[in-house]
Amino acid sequence: MRFLHHNQCLYNPFSNLSSFSSSFNLMGTIPLCKSTSLVILSHLSSSSSSSSLKYFLYRSNPLLHGLFPVRPMSLDKPFSMKPNGVSSFTSHSNVPTPPAFLENPLDEALSSTPLNVLRKKLQELDIDTESCVPGQTNHLLCPMCKGGDSGERCFSLYISEDGGAALWMCFRAKCGWKGRTLAFADGSSSYRNLGQVALKQNKRKITVESLQLEPLCDELVAYFAERLISKNTLLRNSVMQKRFNNQIVIAFTYYRCGALISCKYRDVNKKFWQEANTEKIFYGLDDIQGTSDIIIVEGEIDKLSMAEAGFHNCVSVPDGAPPSVSKNDVPPADQDMKYQYLWNCKDYLNKASRIILATDGDPPGQALAEEIARRVGRERCWRVKWPKKNEVDHFKDANEVLMYLGPEALKEVVDNAELYPIRGLFSFKDYFDEIDAYYHKKFGNEFGVSTGWKALNDLYNVVPGELTIVTGIPNSGKSEWIDALLCNLNASAGWKFILCSMENKVRDHARKLLEKHIKKPFFAARYGGSVDRMSIEELEQGKLWLNDTFFLIRCENESLPSINWVLDLAKAAVLRHGVSGLVIDPYNELDHQRPPNQTETEYVSQMLTKVKRFAQHHACHVWFVAHPKQLQNWSGGAPNMYDISGSAHFINKCDNGIVIHRNRDPDFGPIDLLQVSVRKVRNKVAGTIGEAYLAYNRITGEFVDTDKSVRIER
Repeated sequence: MRFLHHNQCLYNPFSNLSSFSSSFNLMGTIPLCKSTSLVILSHLSSSSSSSSLKYFLYRSNPLLHGLFPVRPMSLDKPFSMKPNGVSSFTSHSNVPTPPAFLENPLDEALSSTPLNVLRKKLQELDIDTESCVPGQTNHLLCPMCKGGDSGERCFSLYISEDGGAALWMCFRAKCGWKGRTLAFADGSSSYRNLGQVALKQNKRKITVESLQLEPLCDELVAYFAERLISKNTLLRNSVMQKRFNNQIVIAFTYYRCGALISCKYRDVNKKFWQEANTEKIFYGLDDIQGTSDIIIVEGEIDKLSMAEAGFHNCVSVPDGAPPSVSKNDVPPADQDMKYQYLWNCKDYLNKASRIILATDGDPPGQALAEEIARRVGRERCWRVKWPKKNEVDHFKDANEVLMYLGPEALKEVVDNAELYPIRGLFSFKDYFDEIDAYYHKKFGNEFGVSTGWKALNDLYNVVPGELTIVTGIPNSGKSEWIDALLCNLNASAGWKFILCSMENKVRDHARKLLEKHIKKPFFAARYGGSVDRMSIEELEQGKLWLNDTFFLIRCENESLPSINWVLDLAKAAVLRHGVSGLVIDPYNELDHQRPPNQTETEYVSQMLTKVKRFAQHHACHVWFVAHPKQLQNWSGGAPNMYDISGSAHFINKCDNGIVIHRNRDPDFGPIDLLQVSVRKVRNKVAGTIGEAYLAYNRITGEFVDTDKSVRIER
């Protein structure tokens, strides 16, 4: 085989098309092209008669190895052209192996101590380093996924030039294994700069002539035609082919400003590999020069499919999609190895006002869309939603839509791209279904759940997800009233509750709840008068009811519980037991340690915000009991919400504010009458401000409606 001198030129049938760019400007969005795992071509042709010449050129300038024919390192079988013109699939067994002289310049480096130590560490991870060259990116078979069913060499390993550190990543979407290691523990400098070193390798200069690319043969044109991609689209995008002896593969040429930057190969079995040590850029980059709308897809064929639908302002990513979205922050540009093409093309992206992400519909494709959006800015991103293929599945990508539904359907899909979601930012359209259900009262609790007392029906109803602050002077009946309310809600709506009542012993609290439920005294004692106490059978039934209805938050040591601890346990009760209400009684029994520079008012505000978020997120109503501060010159009247100790935020932040008060002086009214003053109702659908009176049954602890018009006067 003759070797080309770097000044020799071959005829390039696409030379007049390489700088062609479309003037078509789409006022829509543009997705990135999909990519898959790559196998890098980095070896020279192995003509033994020219080995001396090649060795001289390699030693004098290693970059010149790109001038020689290259071969795919994939285990896949590339497209083959037989003399009779019938396509077939053959192995790579007849492709010459790399010349042995390539390893000679590295003998000294391979024998160095750091490299030997590093190789041993990598071998323990089943990473084969026998043929790896320090200072270069090596493409191997992944020890984790073994390249999948096709055995793709999608595992990229970079070893630093000094042999002191290694960085690796598998580019198969279903694997994604990555990591790094050092030869010695004190090699922090090499370790820290490993990513930057890998990116600063010299990039090869390539041309159509040096790669010996050719126009597409009729069989490959027919192959694309089966995917509804026309010959004109192939010519416009400079899609070519390359021969490896008698084998022919598709060559996707990557241009920037009319110059060939990289080349990616594909056989008809959808196996990919790429020219080694070339700059990573978008496929079709010249098509988005100066455009305000850019479409990004996940593969070159999707880019060509978009062209068939009339969208030329489209590019494809050169590499594959990640298995999932990274949990880490976006790294600096010089360390962002997998997404270097975004930074290399940032000048093109920065000029775009709208970027349409049309990546694949599978999880890796959606992860790729998110990673791109994180880097280019979600605020100017849109996303394509692929239409349904059947009742269960959706079409995967642009080419599937083109093949099954046609170019007009693909155009409609892109034209109907949606704003890319930004966490925490919504429009009312996102809630239309919920609003419709609310209008038609499909939730069943739009007006709240009745307390069970007619006197309160117009004033206060219990709405899931709201916060009610209950206050009142000590021994006014706050806890007794809340317990009675919970019993009513369980009887009418089947609600379950989680109780954080630190002032009550469990046995005393159980007695109070059982008396309200069974409507008999727990003991045969003076407070029960002549009423028989509950029987053993009633007690057993009541215990089952207690166990099914209430769950307890108890601090089993001498420390006080924090609000975060209480809410975490309440969340577990919601998810595990389906509770609908949380009682925190009282506020001063919680641990309220706060930073030295934080005021009590600031602390209370943040604490109540946490409680409200819990209530809203879990549709769980919260009753929070807070005592009033010491009242000077108290005359026996009911306090107000602004008297609560700690902060005015108790009234400012709650959805409902209730003051419980009972009369202690017979001269001012009945002492068994409880005054329920509703002082705040945020949701006018559920109630309004006003007062109601309930009669207290001391024997059973029940509260009942009363026809008395007597008010407690002060």
